[in-house]
Amino acid sequence: MKVLVIGGGAREHALCRSLSLDPDVTALHCAPGNAGIAEVAELHTVDAVDGAAVADLAQRLAVELVIVGPEAPLVAGVADAVRERGIPVFGPSAQAAELEGSKAFAKDVMAAAGVPTARSYLCTTPAEIDAALDAFGAPYVVKDDGLAAGKGVVVTEDVEAARAHALACGRVVIEEFLDGPEVSLFAVTDGETVVPLQPAQDFKRAHDADQGPNTGGMGAYSPLPWADPKLVDEVQRTVLQPTVDELRRRGTPFSGLLYAGLAITSRGVRVIEFNARFGDPETQVVLARLRTPLSALLRAAATGTLAALPPLRWSDDAAVTVVVAAHNYPGTPRTGDPIGGLTEVAEKDAPGAYVLHAGTKKDAATGEVVSAGGRVLSVTATGTDLTAARERAYRALGRITLDGSHHRTDIAARAAGES
Repeated sequence: MKVLVIGGGAREHALCRSLSLDPDVTALHCAPGNAGIAEVAELHTVDAVDGAAVADLAQRLAVELVIVGPEAPLVAGVADAVRERGIPVFGPSAQAAELEGSKAFAKDVMAAAGVPTARSYLCTTPAEIDAALDAFGAPYVVKDDGLAAGKGVVVTEDVEAARAHALACGRVVIEEFLDGPEVSLFAVTDGETVVPLQPAQDFKRAHDADQGPNTGGMGAYSPLPWADPKLVDEVQRTVLQPTVDELRRRGTPFSGLLYAGLAITSRGVRVIEFNARFGDPETQVVLARLRTPLSALLRAAATGTLAALPPLRWSDDAAVTVVVAAHNYPGTPRTGDPIGGLTEVAEKDAPGAYVLHAGTKKDAATGEVVSAGGRVLSVTATGTDLTAARERAYRALGRITLDGSHHRTDIAARAAGES
């Protein structure tokens, strides 16, 4: 089939890489893409949040499946515009995508579905903010109600920092702190059937030992050797299926990728947040382990035929991804710096390790690949276990040069028994 992927980050590069290796994919397009995606897909210029423009492009290319990667186009209704043209699309409607677009909406759905989550207050005034902060105490968890590119959440012991973030948000959700390790679990759904993928863990803080500010994610790994083997079944039963059933009951069925961010607390599994799309950087490690052809899985979700799909097949290998971030990320990152070592990684480390581009572009004057965003690259590797995957990932990363860049050195170290 002919496939069009919308987006231009490392998540979309991971999707395009898997699709490029899929024997059922006869033509692969991406819009707008990036310098790395250009090596496996034909790139097109499009405003990713303009539903009519995306639908026009899909029609012109005569594609048989559109995959919407980022959250902003989904919340803007891009999937709706494509569906209206009769083209199968992997991604929820704008109404269903409010599960990520509004923290308050997600809390309401969870309450109706009986999904376990943190107690919370929706606040719109300074008085409500102060009352909620006082009610929960430190550590304070403050979430912008709307989309914030993965950086709308502040977790802090400092009440003044929490109050300042809350006041800057307008509508804000303040909730109790959830103890315990965090897990990311993706599920593909057609609005009725729910097919969970393998769990992963990501690293939100900018620096080693979970220090520094929150980011969009600095690395991830899968599988989780410390997790209960029954975790996925439990989350499907208590979180994923009830949420999908509740959205269908409301007349806004959720078809696409449902992402559950979970805390494994002393009182059981609790949902931290939902996303309406593949997460970055967890996608990089989950797809590295998926052996079922990706196009068949996503098309089944887009066409309401997931129940007929055979069980997913997975590699026994572990996968680790490490993000290379630009100078000053997650503040105002510096862009335009040349990236070196990409050819060396491709020649010396593939296929066990490879680079997925996030914020990159080709310099028009020099032809060099240069940085064009905060998170610039994801170096992803597989191995027989997490130790082997870590070694491959960091060996490949050592070949990369990017002035002023930074990365974490402890991705998956504790899970691998190294710290």
